[in-house]
Amino acid sequence: MNAPVRYPHVFSELAIGPHRLKNRIIMGSMHTGLEDVPDAAERLAAYFVDRVKGGVGTIITGGIAPHVTGGVGAKLSEPSEVPLHRHVTDAVHAADPDVKICMQILHTGPLAHTPDCVAPSPVKSRIGAYVPRELDDAGIEEMIAAFANCAKLAREAGYDGAEIIGSAGYLISTFLVEKTNQRTDRWGGSWENRMRFPLEVVRRVRVAVGPDFLLIFRISAMDMLQGGLAWDEVVSLAKALEAEGVDVISTHFCWHESFVPTIATMVPRAAFTQVTGRLRKELSIPLITSNRINMPDVAEAVLARGDADLVSMARPMLADPDLVNKAREGREDEINTCIGCNQACLDHTFTRQLTSCLVNARACRETEIVMRPAQPRKRIAVVGAGPAGLAFSTLAAERGHDVTLFDAADEIGGQFNLAKRIPGKEEFHETLRYFRRMIDVHGVTLKLGTRVDAAMLADGGFDEIVIATGIAPRRPDLHGIDHPKAVRYIDVIAGAAQVGRKVAIMGAGGIGFDVAELITHQGTSAALDIDVFAREWGIDFRNHPRGGVTGVEPAVARNDREVTLMQRKATTVGKGLGRTTGWTHRLTLQRRGVRMVGGVEYLRIDDAGLHTLVEGQPVLFDVDTVIVCAGQEPARGLHDDLAAAGIRSHLVGGACEAAELDAKRAIRQATELAMEV
Repeated sequence: MNAPVRYPHVFSELAIGPHRLKNRIIMGSMHTGLEDVPDAAERLAAYFVDRVKGGVGTIITGGIAPHVTGGVGAKLSEPSEVPLHRHVTDAVHAADPDVKICMQILHTGPLAHTPDCVAPSPVKSRIGAYVPRELDDAGIEEMIAAFANCAKLAREAGYDGAEIIGSAGYLISTFLVEKTNQRTDRWGGSWENRMRFPLEVVRRVRVAVGPDFLLIFRISAMDMLQGGLAWDEVVSLAKALEAEGVDVISTHFCWHESFVPTIATMVPRAAFTQVTGRLRKELSIPLITSNRINMPDVAEAVLARGDADLVSMARPMLADPDLVNKAREGREDEINTCIGCNQACLDHTFTRQLTSCLVNARACRETEIVMRPAQPRKRIAVVGAGPAGLAFSTLAAERGHDVTLFDAADEIGGQFNLAKRIPGKEEFHETLRYFRRMIDVHGVTLKLGTRVDAAMLADGGFDEIVIATGIAPRRPDLHGIDHPKAVRYIDVIAGAAQVGRKVAIMGAGGIGFDVAELITHQGTSAALDIDVFAREWGIDFRNHPRGGVTGVEPAVARNDREVTLMQRKATTVGKGLGRTTGWTHRLTLQRRGVRMVGGVEYLRIDDAGLHTLVEGQPVLFDVDTVIVCAGQEPARGLHDDLAAAGIRSHLVGGACEAAELDAKRAIRQATELAMEV
């Protein structure tokens, strides 16, 4: 085993009081929704145990509310709620007694989706649904007592510790920041008064749980918010927490209402760990860092340069529960890397859907999608090596089926080969690396550059045929669609079409936004350079002004193209993009001067440009290039030919449904089918 030599910091133990952590990797807190399903105990246990078996050293659960106003479905404030948690902790400790599991205590404060939400002052969050009720003295005492009671019950439930979250715009953090704490009593005003609430919570919790219960406090080390905490406030709070008995400080970055992305794929890996490193020099207790640390070499580098003592890898544990073991065993190329897309995790969380993972559809469905040996073993043909075909082929082969994967192209990937070309989406290279390796590991027979037809498949002796041929760009019925000004988005992204200086993009879905990003981008991708990222989002890591942001309009590099992004719908352009990332794409393009127009009826393309009606009025867009992003259609020709020959086949991915390119749906369909055949 050479991995521990490669990752000596990751695989070193850490003693914290009576506790010994087996390695430096923490599965960070994620809100999955599993706590609210009917069979919560079994599903939560299976979810965590998979990660325990995968080698993680410490687990922090999703947020558990200490009070009925806490704003999350899961609550621990009554003894009757203990058994659910005990089932989970017993399962984790049975799987590996050396693994520590800590419960996160979360009160969402003004972000709670209830008119009964509470806060230090009646200040509505930009993303909150209600104006919170201002807590009086009795209410504050009730909240403090609730935190202590919750921690005590967590100990009774078998947890090794608790994490109190004091960041992100949740209840505790709103006491700390002046803009959300406008009180003039002993709980507000001066900095000493504003930090009184978190310190009193910690003091009471420590009394309730005793000295040997692992106590973590998640601090907002950089709010990414104008009017947020100043650096000296962050330091003084951390020191005061240490004095009150906190064992570990976990650093968090940004409030949810911040206009700075912190966990999306456009964010560079380990972009914020330098802030943790600066705070670590001020304290004597261990620090946890987080955000966009998705591979073992990134974690090792963070630890080696002294930025932290522990690394939180939350969503990477959704993507690959075996990440830590693979790193230990030198199998890094087999890691299914988190690409930071947010589509099945955070987007689901904020729309109250069950969390999962785009690249791993089994995440949070461990009891539903079960990997069993194939009985009987079948010969299976898969046509199309895009996301759906790759997921099906590798999983079916892992079960023991004999799988042959065909694709007419000379490389695997399908639409992912377009996605990886978009600045800010470089992580898609990792998913393709993973699938290439899985093809080898599980013995899939790969035949690239091979165009198959129904007769070939019929004569191939296959027991099952899976059609994953993806999509074809839709060609709108528009006069002038064959004009030289009109080009397909596929050709633009692939670099096969020339794009002029004045451009109209027909279609403002995800593809339209990707194309606009590509053709307006200039210089180094911010996702690959922390300094560029900081400039583009107005972050000042060097001076750490209040909240960490400059307050000056960020400088976004752009070329000299004049771009108009348009759509038929009269709704806000980009409204249908992902809940947690769509705003970043809209804001980036606005800063580059991209014009966004809705309510467009396309009339014709000619030498003069693109003729339209905008809200019923004729408008000519004088452009050099019209990029057509008018949707796509399922590529089902082969499926139809097989059906005509009386041969049954399965459709997955875009070949099944192509309303919008959706890798999440494609991989989920393929995964479910691979478990069934």
